[in-house]
Amino acid sequence: MQETGSISIHTENIFPIIKKFLYSDHEIFLRELVSNAVDATQKLQSLARQGEFKGELGELKVRVTVDKDTRKITVSDRGLGMSAEEIKKYINQIAFSGATEFVEKYKETDATAKDQIIGQFGLGFYSAFMVAKEVEIWSQSYKEGALTAHWTCDGSTSYTIDEPTGEHAKAERGTDVVLHVADDSDEFLEVERLRTILTKYCKFLPVPIELEGQLINDTTPIWTKQPSELTDEDYLKFYQELYPMSMDAPLFWIHLNVDYPFNLTGILYFPKVKDELQFSRNKIQLYSRQVFITDEVKDVVPEFLMLLHGVIDSPDIPLNVSRSFLQADAAVRKINTYITRKVADKLGDLFKKDRAGYEEKWSDIGLFVKYGMLSDEKFYDRAKDFVLLKNVAGKLFTISEYTEHIQANQQDKDGNIVVLYTNDAEAQHGFVAAAQERGYDVLNFDHILDPHFIGQLEQKLEKTTFKRVDADTVGKLIEKDETTESVLSEDDQTKVSEAFKTAIANDAMHVKVAALSPQDAPVTITQNEFMRRMKDMQRTGGGGGMQMFGAFPESFDVTVNANHPLAQRVLAGGESGEKLARQAFDLALLAQGMLKGEALTAFVKRSTELL
Repeated sequence: MQETGSISIHTENIFPIIKKFLYSDHEIFLRELVSNAVDATQKLQSLARQGEFKGELGELKVRVTVDKDTRKITVSDRGLGMSAEEIKKYINQIAFSGATEFVEKYKETDATAKDQIIGQFGLGFYSAFMVAKEVEIWSQSYKEGALTAHWTCDGSTSYTIDEPTGEHAKAERGTDVVLHVADDSDEFLEVERLRTILTKYCKFLPVPIELEGQLINDTTPIWTKQPSELTDEDYLKFYQELYPMSMDAPLFWIHLNVDYPFNLTGILYFPKVKDELQFSRNKIQLYSRQVFITDEVKDVVPEFLMLLHGVIDSPDIPLNVSRSFLQADAAVRKINTYITRKVADKLGDLFKKDRAGYEEKWSDIGLFVKYGMLSDEKFYDRAKDFVLLKNVAGKLFTISEYTEHIQANQQDKDGNIVVLYTNDAEAQHGFVAAAQERGYDVLNFDHILDPHFIGQLEQKLEKTTFKRVDADTVGKLIEKDETTESVLSEDDQTKVSEAFKTAIANDAMHVKVAALSPQDAPVTITQNEFMRRMKDMQRTGGGGGMQMFGAFPESFDVTVNANHPLAQRVLAGGESGEKLARQAFDLALLAQGMLKGEALTAFVKRSTELL
């Protein structure tokens, strides 16, 4: 007997919204239909475990076929099937979720049912109408004596349903969903197009998926297994499967597996990264019960860990009704915190158990650690014990180790520890060498994040300040109680200063004469540490208040060593003294890498004349 009726819309005018706007990406119709077929299969398995279904399960798989001539795509399963009454209940009443009711009914008797069933929304089926002008359902319930149910809808709110018998009845248990593909959706009649979609969304579904007889998926990906079952080769092979274009093997990985207070499994890989801060195209993939959802996981994974690769699978991450994006809530925040803690624990364990191996990887993992410390206060608290500082000699220290290393020699007169560093050891070699001659140690901070990292350390570490080696003359970098007397009178110092100002003729260069060691350089060019650091941070994305420093003109200090023999020669030289002052100034510019163009040409010519 055939019946005609109208689909019950629980929200007014929702049907055209579902068809045209709810799902922005048409290709996900196949994800939804295959997911529904997997649901039906797993429901039958659950009923069999409970003894409610006593028949033979047989071969359980989902088949996708396409007939280009008749313009049909068919998704078939051998799950529990539906009667005509169930189709009217679950298909015709939009927004009523059969999966939700099923879980509610069996949650007390079958703990695995909830985790296995994908369907949540009761709307996924209608994504078929984005590509189909008509959809048929042929279904045979698992229940004894059930008749075949045949439902047809052309995308309007009208449908027909009947129960064909004899040769027109469905031959076996399960459901076939037949899509009559619309004229504007020819692309989905191509087998390779369907293969691409299935590989993207269904590659790891827990029930075998076949396309035209070929198996598409791995039903037991390694994140569903226990770490004790897996070898390093298994993890590396899976990484290559996820990212076949990646040239480098990951450094190490973290296997996530928690079932309280939320359910989460997955594997996060630490890839090799380049020196510059960049977000890789190989993103973390988010799954829900082995169905691919998205690779935009910024709410689930802390921002600093977006550089990681791998898979996260959780049925507890709330998605919008089309499963296209995440909805942030308390569960997501808990998962975010858990992942942060697991990463910190993994790094901490590596450091404690294999310090040498950890140090070998530091050039690759240092980015993660520093970025994490800057981004997340809780991560900073954990990472401060395994973040490493590298000096120009290549030796690595923890923060506490380094503080102890320099404490005796690098305290100023006020008891502050002064950490000296370079951001370009080659360009600042003269300053580094001068500091080392004083017995000082110099750190290498040459990464784009380091200006921000230095600022954070200064805030966190008591009585500790950081200075770049070219921030002042070597004798002033770490001020001691010692004083050096000038061999020049105040009047002579003024004359030397005026000679240099005349020779330099640049308002951005502020000349001062200071009593330094005769062994120190005759002229040193430095930039105020605070101003230079603010400008560095502004250039590397400091944002906010840092923008004001980027607008300031460059300003440098030119320190003339009153106790160097050159000062006496400049004082006594008249015009030749000014020429000598210019030559000494250019040498100082050269040491800073600041002598270029016409000034460099003039310096070379002058040097030749002075030989």
